[in-house]
Amino acid sequence: MSHTTERHNPVRPRTFVIVPGLRGHVEDHWQTHLAARLPHVRVMPPGRPKDDLDGRVADLEDLIQQIDGPVTIVAHSAGVLTTVHWAHRYGTDRPTPVDGALLATPPDLAEELHPSYPSLAQFGEAGWLPIPRTPLPFPSILAASANDPLGDPERVRSMAEAWGSRLVEVGSVGHLNPAAGYGEWPLALQLLDELALLQSGPVRANAS
Repeated sequence: MSHTTERHNPVRPRTFVIVPGLRGHVEDHWQTHLAARLPHVRVMPPGRPKDDLDGRVADLEDLIQQIDGPVTIVAHSAGVLTTVHWAHRYGTDRPTPVDGALLATPPDLAEELHPSYPSLAQFGEAGWLPIPRTPLPFPSILAASANDPLGDPERVRSMAEAWGSRLVEVGSVGHLNPAAGYGEWPLALQLLDELALLQSGPVRANAS
């Protein structure tokens, strides 16, 4: 039985919080398709400048505080970094309703991105760098691509180890975005079911 029903509490239902990357909402993105299939979903509001980490973290904090019940974060790309920075600022010194996260293809911000994105210097000035490397206070699965142009596999593996995330190698999926053909990504539901097992038991870090 899928965790979308198995873990559904009729009084305090689980809410899935979608945290997109820097482009915000994209209609033909796997996160958009996934949100349409999950029972209780909130999506990070769009509109922040691409380098505005503080605003994104504040938006995520505000959104989480509005939810009455357990929260699972589903983050992609720079949304993973937003989530990690949020956890570093807000999730370690107080109880949090977030009890799990699916983290898909985070960028390592080790090399300059496309000119339409901020430079590494701008990322640093805005607080994106350095990327926190402290363990997350909830179980997580990091879905890693073998050929992500924005995330070197070894650097991504190192981030998973630092965060205490279970690393799942999902093949050659590029950056797991519409430009790479995703669109629908059925594996997301399977990974959420696997995450539900971690949420219901002891945290297991870096299982392969």
